[in-house]
Amino acid sequence: MEFGFSDEQLLLQKTLRQYAKSELLPNYHRWDRGEKFPREKILELGQLGILGLRAPERFGGQDASFVAGGIASEELSRGDFNYSQFIQLSAIAAELLRENASPEVQAEWLPRLASGEALFAFALTEPAVGSDAANLTTRAVKQGDEYVITGEKASITLGGFADVAIVFARTGEAGARGISAFLVPLDRPGITRQVYQSPGERLSARGSLFFDGTRIPARFRLGEEREGFHSAMVSFDFNRAFIALACVGAALQSLDETVEYTKTRQAFGRPLAKFEGVSFQVAEQLTVLEGARLIAYKCLWLKDQGLPHTKESAMSKWLGPKVSVEAIHACILLHGHYGYNQESPLEQRLRDVIGLEIGDGTPEIMKGIVAREVYGREYMSYR
Repeated sequence: MEFGFSDEQLLLQKTLRQYAKSELLPNYHRWDRGEKFPREKILELGQLGILGLRAPERFGGQDASFVAGGIASEELSRGDFNYSQFIQLSAIAAELLRENASPEVQAEWLPRLASGEALFAFALTEPAVGSDAANLTTRAVKQGDEYVITGEKASITLGGFADVAIVFARTGEAGARGISAFLVPLDRPGITRQVYQSPGERLSARGSLFFDGTRIPARFRLGEEREGFHSAMVSFDFNRAFIALACVGAALQSLDETVEYTKTRQAFGRPLAKFEGVSFQVAEQLTVLEGARLIAYKCLWLKDQGLPHTKESAMSKWLGPKVSVEAIHACILLHGHYGYNQESPLEQRLRDVIGLEIGDGTPEIMKGIVAREVYGREYMSYR
């Protein structure tokens, strides 16, 4: 068994940690408080190779491992938790395009994805369809060499400013087997947006996308008709590990800051760190975070080896956000009222990370997936 990163991965980790500390952390609060996010920052990520991690090299990508994507998610989240969502969405889109798009569509869109010229969203969820995603109602009707899409997608990450979305729509019968996937440029006629007033993850501009007879070329369908749902589920498996590592990264940064704070903060004539009630809390949180971190990297390692990893994906998505929220909460308490203050990044991290206890699968859905993988589908309660 090998628990270490390669030299190349260690260099990636070091480089991104320095970038997160110097470039992202000082600006973390700005986007939370309503300041407009400069598009140049997306292009900068493209130049760093972050957006093209899973894009083929011939299209300007890195063709990097899934473990490398996990490292990027963890390290950038130490500076700005929301940056991990650029990694997630670009990796999902790259994977769906490289596996399902025609060569012409790949050549048209993958270079734009890798450079940051085109920012992608993933549009599966609907107002009445969250965990039960296979029952979506958005419809795509083929008319000649076009598809006409009508419906609403809800709670879409980057929905407020993405340039293009992977949209899942019904082209056939009810259930998962009637769903197809489409690449939809969001400047097409018939598309409107609404951004939510979320308590956290404000940089992600989460919101709704409305399609009112939106026409796209038939060549923008990804894969065969009625095979889109399987593609969505495959992308969830690696992305849930990315999410877990993003949450862990934010929590580990919070603990690093807490260690430094409790070394210098005095109470009763001694540093807080000398009190076991303080140091033991830090030790406990570091231990459970390391467990969540290892499960997530194991999931991504299995994906890189072409091995089954659905169980590990669900485990990491449930455990990573959960223990990260608990760790950041503990850090706020150990900082006292200084931690419960908008001058500190701790309260923002707590609000941000809570959002990804929900996104890409709630805790109870994740437990259900683990149970399904252990017991078998015949024991699922909702089948």
